[in-house]
Amino acid sequence: MFQTGGLIVFCGLLAQTTTLLEALSLPLEHTLFLEATPGQDPSPTDLAGDLTDGLSSGLLSGGLLDILENLPLLNILKTGGGTSGGLLGGLLGKVTSMVPLLDSIIELKITNPQLLELGLVQSPDGHRLYVTIPLGIVLNVNTPLTSSLVKLAVKLNITAEILAVKNDQGKIHLILGDCTHSPGSLQISLLNGFAPLPVQSLVDSLSSFLNKVLPELVQGEVCPLVNEVLSELDVTLVHSIAELLIHGLEFVIKV
Repeated sequence: MFQTGGLIVFCGLLAQTTTLLEALSLPLEHTLFLEATPGQDPSPTDLAGDLTDGLSSGLLSGGLLDILENLPLLNILKTGGGTSGGLLGGLLGKVTSMVPLLDSIIELKITNPQLLELGLVQSPDGHRLYVTIPLGIVLNVNTPLTSSLVKLAVKLNITAEILAVKNDQGKIHLILGDCTHSPGSLQISLLNGFAPLPVQSLVDSLSSFLNKVLPELVQGEVCPLVNEVLSELDVTLVHSIAELLIHGLEFVIKV
């Protein structure tokens, strides 16, 4: 009798233990599912940030700031205007009698070149990207008698179109389409504050000159660099973006 009673007690305890373990444990198939689930792929919207980061880094490492700082504005200014003295001579002739400081030779020096945060939008059909490249410089108009006569803050946007194409071998890649300055994006402001009338006349003339010359000058220097940077982007990033563009899939968040 004792052995039989002990066996009954043991079986009862075993049944309770089994029930408790089943309540606490995950089903076997659920456990296997969790173990077999791979890590999620990066969201397609992450590609937009990776692209702008890659373009920014490539432009900076490719010498963009040096290009801006060495724009030949003074050479163009001296040889322009259609007069024997160039546009520079014409400007000086207008104000020299009023401001004795301008009897000396004027100097244009570019400082503080900047690449600001890139903008990115996708075309309505999803097949093209438009990258806005905001640039900034400070233009110092100097004479030997003054450390800085006039300082102008100049900002200009370049817009680059990016397309996905497929070659004869079926491989897709990104190419640069249209690349131009954004109409109306050139902004010129005086950093020195209020300028006397003779100096303001010089500022107005310089602003007119910059509006005519600077956009195309910057475009001609920056767009080839954009094309070079585009060709050197990470292969995996380029392939992922090109696939989405080929199929017209939206991945750039509209703001």
